[in-house]
Amino acid sequence: MSAFQLLAAAPAVFISTCVLLGLIVGSFLNVVIYRLPIMLERQWREQAAETLSAAPLPPAEPFNLVVPRSTCPGCRARISALHNIPVLSWVLLGGRCASCRAPISARYPLVEALTGILSACIAWKFGFGWPALAALLLTWFLVALTFIDIDHQLLPDSLTLPLLWCGLAASLGSVPDSGGPIPVDPRSSLIGAMAGYVSLWSVYHLFRLLTGKEGMGYGDFKLFAALGAWLGWQMLLPTILIAAMAGAVVGLAMITLRGQKRSTPIPFGPFLAAAGWLMLMFGQRLVAGYLDVVSAHT
Repeated sequence: MSAFQLLAAAPAVFISTCVLLGLIVGSFLNVVIYRLPIMLERQWREQAAETLSAAPLPPAEPFNLVVPRSTCPGCRARISALHNIPVLSWVLLGGRCASCRAPISARYPLVEALTGILSACIAWKFGFGWPALAALLLTWFLVALTFIDIDHQLLPDSLTLPLLWCGLAASLGSVPDSGGPIPVDPRSSLIGAMAGYVSLWSVYHLFRLLTGKEGMGYGDFKLFAALGAWLGWQMLLPTILIAAMAGAVVGLAMITLRGQKRSTPIPFGPFLAAAGWLMLMFGQRLVAGYLDVVSAHT
């Protein structure tokens, strides 16, 4: 029996494999979450210097998703592969650097564990096959976008646009009458992408016209368009409703418990990402249940 046959025949093995894969990917997502905004800032500074005809910036050390190797934020010692095992190394080291014993943020194992858990949920929901692979890819993108937006109130084009195109491309591999939530058919995907972008774009400009303020960023439009491409136009309304309600609850809680002002900006991307993932997992059942209730009362 080949490895693929084993994964297809044994759900427990497939779920366990996805957990381990999710932990490894989560470790890489930590790198993306930390380094991508810095990379973008460097690019913006270089572009600004060129536009303003200022003196060129001095050449910087290479900094990307691969170089340099991960180091301790305190003593800058390189983190060995043995000390970079997802979740486990952080637990065994007591959340501290092996060299200087400086504390290492719990956010790193949290992202790794979250990615592993969400990957396991995808494996349980979809089983072995192409839909599971597509759902895993969407999930990993959403994790990275969520934490970048929390840290920087930024949804980078370098993530949202590839996610959008991947959703459109995945629809080309859809199977008619498969009954699964993804990949959706190309028509639903294309309409979902367009409707997702235009809907939030319209809300943004209407809000700005009425209040003179910006209620959200362009990255939110692109993320919603990407969710439309992956999930189809049918899931856009429940996604935005869940995201808006969750955002309102969190906003009220922060005002009440933390005393924050109403004008304090709250990133909307994490709510869109969470709502989109819930629609990925349970959207078809929720929509079908709602339609059953409506039809029963009409």
